[in-house]
Amino acid sequence: MLKVFGGMMAALLLAGLVALLLGHYDTTLLRVQRGGDSTNAGSSSLSPSPGPLPDNIFWFVQVSDLHISRFLDPTRAPDFEKFCSETISVIKPDLVLVTGDLTDAKTRNKVGSRQYEVEWQTYQGILKRSRVLEKTKWIDIRGNHDAFNILSLDSVSNYYRKYSAFRKEGHFHYIHRTHFGSYSFICVDATLTPGPKRPYNFYGILNQTGVTELAALAEESHHSNQSIWFGHYTTSTIISAAPGIRQVMSSATAYLCGHLHTLGGLMPVLHSQHRQGTLELELGDWMINRRYRIAAFDHDLFSFSDLSFDVWPAVLITNPKATLYSNPAQEPLGRIRNSTHIRILAFSTSSISSVLVSIDGIDLGNAVSTSGPLFVLKWDPMSYSKGLHYIYVKVQDDTGRTVSKEHVFTLEDDVPLRFNLLPSFILLTDHYILVRIIFFLSIAVHVSIIIVFRYLKKPVPKEPPGLLTSACLSLHAFSKSNNFYYPILLFSLYTVVGPWFVGELIDGHVGVCFTFGLIVNGHFLEGSLTYLVGTMQVVCFNFPLNCYLCWCLSLRCRGHCFRAHVRDIGVLRTVPVHLIMLLCFIWQSYSCVFLLQTYGVLAFFISPQRTWSLILTVILIRKTWTSTDSHLRTYIAEMKNYHAS
Repeated sequence: MLKVFGGMMAALLLAGLVALLLGHYDTTLLRVQRGGDSTNAGSSSLSPSPGPLPDNIFWFVQVSDLHISRFLDPTRAPDFEKFCSETISVIKPDLVLVTGDLTDAKTRNKVGSRQYEVEWQTYQGILKRSRVLEKTKWIDIRGNHDAFNILSLDSVSNYYRKYSAFRKEGHFHYIHRTHFGSYSFICVDATLTPGPKRPYNFYGILNQTGVTELAALAEESHHSNQSIWFGHYTTSTIISAAPGIRQVMSSATAYLCGHLHTLGGLMPVLHSQHRQGTLELELGDWMINRRYRIAAFDHDLFSFSDLSFDVWPAVLITNPKATLYSNPAQEPLGRIRNSTHIRILAFSTSSISSVLVSIDGIDLGNAVSTSGPLFVLKWDPMSYSKGLHYIYVKVQDDTGRTVSKEHVFTLEDDVPLRFNLLPSFILLTDHYILVRIIFFLSIAVHVSIIIVFRYLKKPVPKEPPGLLTSACLSLHAFSKSNNFYYPILLFSLYTVVGPWFVGELIDGHVGVCFTFGLIVNGHFLEGSLTYLVGTMQVVCFNFPLNCYLCWCLSLRCRGHCFRAHVRDIGVLRTVPVHLIMLLCFIWQSYSCVFLLQTYGVLAFFISPQRTWSLILTVILIRKTWTSTDSHLRTYIAEMKNYHAS
């Protein structure tokens, strides 16, 4: 009965945690709560509304994570040049946002990092040869790769200042002015200064000064029709001072970013919505996936389409817009109800021959061109005033190439739609806080186990010990032996408080790496990825080493010696354990090689957490088979007496 009750309580606790998780990342309630205010968002008037004329509309392009490299993928730069010369010429955007990682800045072996001037010259050469700067407003900002190994913004290695088009570091506010209003584009620059070598600038940082600057820019943007915020980092990879980056950008329609590269293709769509209403839209990388984005404001209604390079036609439905991507707090969604025409942007290197439109599987006809890439088709919104509806557009050009676009829309305010849980978790979680919690929990669990067994009374087995009893006895033997208890305890605590290594975090400048951050050139950079690395250290090395030492001590206490234990116990019961420890040892050894190749010889030799730990490991493993510690002798004698009886 007690077991059943315990199982029920565990199930209820698990269900409660799942419900809490779903509630935290659920954007449905947000949309329903804010839906009633949609007629007052953006502009206070429901007119002008989308109609047949090519007015009150402009579009722009985003591309991210170019990673122009001198070593990798020789097609990356030529493809980008074709994008600048051909794609931009076809789309004719009012502006282009290039959201960071313009260059790769990795060494040939992909381990080290430094700024290569030739990569920046390649990037600038593309802009000049394509004459793209004459065709559109080009706003390129820095990413973490563009800040690798840079001591300061005035450093000669800061090639962004020399070779980029916009050449403006820090946060800034660009206002795009049209005859129907102004639109704010606010840049969030969370790159680190100084910029250490990889991988410890994967997270961006916004200190209190930066948050205050952005809050002032947000206040300025209130005079604009709409505002778009953009940056390299996702908000989940920014360490931000109070009140937090999401709160500061709460007046934005959307935040456009890159950085995560669709998690290596595992998450091709990384979109979600902040609790304040702002959409967060991560764009897949150019580096491998050749992705770019067309976005538009049509009568202050925001819409976008993520596209693949050299796939034509490129299509964007601007009215009716996708309900999932609506921001009721900022957009005048009531204008969709008052609109008279479906509106579609269609681009191609050849003339568009047909734009077929259907809603809920019923053909409405062929949209007609008004001016440039805008195609319109008359409709009656009141026919779709209730429920969810499905719009499908099929576009064909003169060469026969066909592309279709589709999405769900509704004209009601309270229809629940939500983003998927996993993208919301990735984009809306402050991962630097999460990894800190996991790190300290892993340390606490490990340290608590060996301390508790240090002071627990040793049990006296009354029958042949099973697996659990044998494990407990080995932990008692381990924890009560000073030769093992103190080294492992201090090693685990050192992971938290001690410097991991001392090395050239920036070429020519020695720094110190702790769990809680980096110190270089008199600057302290708050820890973020360090906690993840620390967690991997505990889970993949510290704890397995502890378990392996206990296992060896258990064999020793049962009378086995190192040379004969495989023969006495059996290959299948011993070799897999040794292999697991060997893999952990190889992993730790590789981390030492990584230090050597990334931060230099000094980091390799002055690395208590990495290089020195290998020496400690060898010493402790040897001691398990050779130690004559008094506590250990007592355990060996007791086990012999037990087996003899």
